[in-house]
Amino acid sequence: MSAIPTKVHPTAIVEAGAELGAGVEVGAFVFLGASVRLGAGTRVHHHASVEGDTVLGKNCEVFPYACLGAKTQDLKFAGGRPGVRIGDRNVFREYVTVHAATKDGEFTRLGDDNTILAYSHVAHDCVLGNDIVMSNGVQLAGHVTVEDFAVIGGYGGVHQFCRIGAYAMLSATAKLVQDLPPFFIADGTPAVVRAYNKVGLERRGFSVEQLDRVRQIYRLLFREGLNRTQALDKLREHPLAATKEFQRVLDFAAKSERGLAPGSGA
Repeated sequence: MSAIPTKVHPTAIVEAGAELGAGVEVGAFVFLGASVRLGAGTRVHHHASVEGDTVLGKNCEVFPYACLGAKTQDLKFAGGRPGVRIGDRNVFREYVTVHAATKDGEFTRLGDDNTILAYSHVAHDCVLGNDIVMSNGVQLAGHVTVEDFAVIGGYGGVHQFCRIGAYAMLSATAKLVQDLPPFFIADGTPAVVRAYNKVGLERRGFSVEQLDRVRQIYRLLFREGLNRTQALDKLREHPLAATKEFQRVLDFAAKSERGLAPGSGA
């Protein structure tokens, strides 16, 4: 069988050098830069732009007026060829912006199966995993890390260099200035941890036993009046310390540079 042909609207600007995979669709008044590569089946709707050293994987969808790959907003930019690397099956809704990294040869990175809703911003040097949902108007500052299956509510803001752990949720309009560990929900300005993400974990297939382990982690970290060092020591000494849930939180905490977000009673 022959490859599925690309479809490029006659008003689109596709610079020489851009590479389009089989079945790519490019809408009216789209701009694709010379160093752009689009994987098979990716669709770029009218008036969107993809520029710079930017690679999108297979079956992505870029909605109108989104801008992917533009020059970093970091004032420390000193030239070179930084870029953006995006995996498969990602959705970028209207007016989303994803900016290139700052240093030559480095990349802003997104994994697979992410949904980034309208007016959201992914700044330079961010690293996003897989199966993340960012609601409308989310703002990620530079060097933010978001792990797999995280959810960020509408107009949530994340300070530069902060990290959001796997299966965590940052509530709508919250401002995160420290790291949000896996499994937990944070809310407020500044954001504090208020609960564990029970509903979200159930939807992801967590067992009753796994949920109980997460609940125990939550109590030790945020509900027993321990300081952070004491709480982490308790987690390490816990009979369930070797389980995946305990290890995920301990590993996350060990890599934290900004410190973990406090509990709501702190």
